[in-house]
Amino acid sequence: MSTKGARKIIYSWSIRLFLAVIILFIAESCKTTKNVSVKKTTSSTRQEYIDQYSDLAILEMERTGIPASITLAQAVLESGNGNSTLAREANNHFGIKCHKNWQGKTIRHDDDKKNECFRKYNSVQDSYRDHSDFLTGKGRYASLFELKPSDYKGWSKGLKKAGYATNPHYAHLLIQIIQDYNLTDYDNGKKAPKKTAKPEPEPAPVEIVVDETQSVFSEEEVVDPEDFTVNFGTGRIGQINKLDFIIIRQGDTFNSLKKKYGIMKWELLQFNDLDKNAELKTGWIVFLQPKRKQGASQIKYHLVKENETMWIISQRHGIKLSKLYQLNGMEKGQEPEPGQKIWLRSKH
Repeated sequence: MSTKGARKIIYSWSIRLFLAVIILFIAESCKTTKNVSVKKTTSSTRQEYIDQYSDLAILEMERTGIPASITLAQAVLESGNGNSTLAREANNHFGIKCHKNWQGKTIRHDDDKKNECFRKYNSVQDSYRDHSDFLTGKGRYASLFELKPSDYKGWSKGLKKAGYATNPHYAHLLIQIIQDYNLTDYDNGKKAPKKTAKPEPEPAPVEIVVDETQSVFSEEEVVDPEDFTVNFGTGRIGQINKLDFIIIRQGDTFNSLKKKYGIMKWELLQFNDLDKNAELKTGWIVFLQPKRKQGASQIKYHLVKENETMWIISQRHGIKLSKLYQLNGMEKGQEPEPGQKIWLRSKH
């Protein structure tokens, strides 16, 4: 074979190899594109959540005997109506942690402790099924199945007594949700009547800029923090300390928030350490779920600015007001001085 012929063959194979590499690259790119997951971008209200997942609760009731009302009440409470981080990113609607016997997928999430292990599911249905199996498979919940399915108060109190949740008001929260949304109708295998309300016009949006130098509180009440960051992931809902919250807009009332997010006034008051006579103010942060016992792991303390109160600091960092007092050895009602360090986590 001549040198010229050999060069032609080498050139031909080089072209083929180059084209093969290009085709392989395009194929892999397409595969990657197909596997990209799309996160939920809209928040659901409590009634919307109940309407969407009531069939799963009824299905599990028929399979295991757990009242559908209890399953639904736990789901809306634990998942924040399906809007919580665990629900959106892991399909975990019941806040079930990994425990020793879990062999499935996992996700790390800050709860009572930093970076705790929670179960991750392929679907919401898997989460509902595992919740039922979790209750039926644990000895400490055995006494619940001796109760009548219609005894939702007994089930609620029994879950709290057995240690399902640490919130001292857990049983009361479940009972209130069941009563407010007629969830006992699902225990008979039928749909509960929807609560119809005339839609309220959306108030004009308030321009809110959140960065390292600007606060989401009203200027007259708060001086801008330096370590305050907010992640708005689902419309009006943002996150602080991995807790869902909204910014109060002009025109917002407890009643309008109930209609929009499905959370009762007494729940919002409790979640946000507010007095029963409190009135919402434009620019306030209002949490849609209970605050935590301590702040985010990356922020150890808060340096008090002029006019800041313990309540304002607790809202900025998503910490229960009572726990904030405890962390700093302060009496309830005592206020900090400008320049004082307020610890957000245990010093130990």
